Amino acid sequence: MDTAHYRLMARYNRWMNHSIYTAAKGLSDGQRRAQMGAYFGSLHNTLGHLLKTDRAWMGRFVGHDDNAWQAMDTENWEFNRLWSARKADDAKIVSWAESLNPNWLEQEFTFFSPTYQREFTHPWWVLVAQFFNHQTHHRGQAHALLTRMGVDPGVTDIPLLPDGY
Repeated sequence: MDTAHYRLMARYNRWMNHSIYTAAKGLSDGQRRAQMGAYFGSLHNTLGHLLKTDRAWMGRFVGHDDNAWQAMDTENWEFNRLWSARKADDAKIVSWAESLNPNWLEQEFTFFSPTYQREFTHPWWVLVAQFFNHQTHHRGQAHALLTRMGVDPGVTDIPLLPDGY
């Protein structure tokens, strides 16, 4: 199985998170935390959810599924702390994607989902696809919230991914 797609998505993830956080930086804390009818209520909570779930998946991917992410109280984190954690995690995701082994992607993994309260078994490639799809889904919500607040987070098209991300 080719790993190029996952390497691309890791770089895209870092670029989009940078764009979203840069756009959100110009808002007040009150604006970022305003309840706007999104699935997680606010922009801040949406960004926090993404960080927590990325940590959950990365823990599974690297064999450290200790569920520490469940105790993360990102709703009460300051924006700069959230952004610093996001940048650090995005660097880890890119590094991890660069080292993906095609044989590993074909292996099956069984895990318990706290969200669905059940066990799942899938090949890693399915779970890695879910990881990146989940990011895109919730970043789309963050993009919509920023747009509602009159902030343009910029382009989101993969072919425009700048070198260096």
